Amino acid sequence: MPDWFVGELRKVLDKSSVLTGADIEPRYYHDLAGQPVDKPRAVVRPRTTEQVSAFLRLCHRERVPVATQGGMTGLVRGALPNSSEIVLSMERMNAVEEVDPLAGTAVAQAGAPLQKIHERVEQEGYMFPIDLGARGSCTIGGNISTNAGGNRVIRYGMTRDLILGLEVVTANGIVLQGLRKHIKNNTGIDLKQLFIGSEGILGVVTRAALRIFPAPAERQVALCALPSFPQVTSFLRMARKHLGGELTAFELMWNEYYRLTVERVKGVIAPLPTHYPFYVLVEASGDHADRIHADQEKLLEAAIVENLIVDATLSNTNASAEAMWRIRDSSGELARTFRYAARISFDVSLAIDRMDEYTRAIGAGIKTIDSSAFLIAFGHVGDGNLHLDVHHENTPTKGEDLERLVYQITGGFDGSISAEHGIGILKRPYLKISRTQEEIETMRMLKRALDPNHILNPGRIFTM
Repeated sequence: MPDWFVGELRKVLDKSSVLTGADIEPRYYHDLAGQPVDKPRAVVRPRTTEQVSAFLRLCHRERVPVATQGGMTGLVRGALPNSSEIVLSMERMNAVEEVDPLAGTAVAQAGAPLQKIHERVEQEGYMFPIDLGARGSCTIGGNISTNAGGNRVIRYGMTRDLILGLEVVTANGIVLQGLRKHIKNNTGIDLKQLFIGSEGILGVVTRAALRIFPAPAERQVALCALPSFPQVTSFLRMARKHLGGELTAFELMWNEYYRLTVERVKGVIAPLPTHYPFYVLVEASGDHADRIHADQEKLLEAAIVENLIVDATLSNTNASAEAMWRIRDSSGELARTFRYAARISFDVSLAIDRMDEYTRAIGAGIKTIDSSAFLIAFGHVGDGNLHLDVHHENTPTKGEDLERLVYQITGGFDGSISAEHGIGILKRPYLKISRTQEEIETMRMLKRALDPNHILNPGRIFTM
């Protein structure tokens, strides 16, 4: 990057929008994935789409690489810059611009935190379904970048299913005005789908039109203990049948996750004893409180009669429902109670009926590398997404061996190496496990077409 470039940026934007040197805080080069990287050359914080466009036009012309950042809650080092890159932080573009209850839509800037969107649409009696443990920090732009899933996918789908339109700035500064709010819009290629889940390598999302839904008047949460994995899958089938469209979440926790969370995370209470093999959190929601409660109770009664569950507790207040969800949402807090250098996190998807066999294979495999290694498993089992933490306290230098083993086993089960966290840089060596060479080359073709100078998040997902 030429020395005069920063001065040119300050002319195009404004002085406060461009940070250099000591003004660059550590939060711009540190994320949840690990240790900080080298400080970037500069940080740019635009306030408008026009400023994003002007910035990218300059970077494209001078071939200056850019790392786009949202809430920095990523786990695959996708938003961490290297020392030659300029950070494009979307933090100042954080407005929820409109909420239209009649149309069931909301429009938000890319830097709007997910929780801010939740709170704004709740004022109108609505909800935006994407919900993650990082809701207070992650941004809608980041959610779009990785096609985030979360806790309610079983009912509402992934981020991709909830985006009506996008405003995107391409690498050369052209603004694609695709912020349309129609569910039905068959007017050629659906360009927004190119940018959802592409981790910022094809363009920078600046605004999004979102689908929102009337907030359910009632939700009922049950925490259940189950004796074996076949009972888990049978219980899932029963829940789908009994609750139908009321089924909002079906979250599974293996014993190690549940037990260690209530033991190690401050403020988490154990509603059930900690010796059962599996724990399932089931949430039903809808507009009729009596029916929701009755349907949930009938489900539990039927499951007990058929010996699917051995213990259960139902929420009777919002506080008790939140306490149950706190257990499931404490995965990050639990992870931080262990040494980072001896912990590897995985985010995979595979056939639901093979999950038990898969986790057993992982558990046995890691012990061939470190006999004291152990696995913590949990996830959105209702949509086939598992989260795994492999702990290897005695062999901190064996991380790559363990990582390679887990991904090889995942490929052997025809699973995806990334269900919702993306590829970034950390998973890039293993992309070929889940994608064919022809698919990867097609991705490169799209990259070359939309970013010919290769300035947007270079090196993420794949190399050129």
